[in-house]
Amino acid sequence: MKSLLAQWQVWALLSAGFAALTAIFAKIGVQDVASDFATFIRTVVILVLAGVVLFATGQWQAPGSVPGRTWLYLLLSGLATGASWLCYFRALKLGDAARVAPVDKLSVVFVAVFGALLLGEKLSLLNWLGVALITGGAILVAL
Repeated sequence: MKSLLAQWQVWALLSAGFAALTAIFAKIGVQDVASDFATFIRTVVILVLAGVVLFATGQWQAPGSVPGRTWLYLLLSGLATGASWLCYFRALKLGDAARVAPVDKLSVVFVAVFGALLLGEKLSLLNWLGVALITGGAILVAL
């Protein structure tokens, strides 16, 4: 049996828990500063934390060892992440965390659609029902 920390479900649940805390802490933290500046502070913290983890776990590798195609897609991912965070913090500045976060999680729906269209991933009818329920739930919470 795989160890608990080798299962993707554990890491996904941890991610969800930390994402929830992100919304709560960010909503409180963005009250007295511009949302873009709050995003900058968050980004610096993440950069430092990721660097510490890389060095502590021995996962650092020479940038030249990364293939060009990988650089391109990681650059695009970074740009998308930055845009997402800027929009998210602006939404938190303007709205309730309990309403902003579920709408933000419509990204789950978009990933399912993009995964099917762009990556050729196959979802079952049951999976698509789940996607529809997520969509409906986000809409209900946002109202």
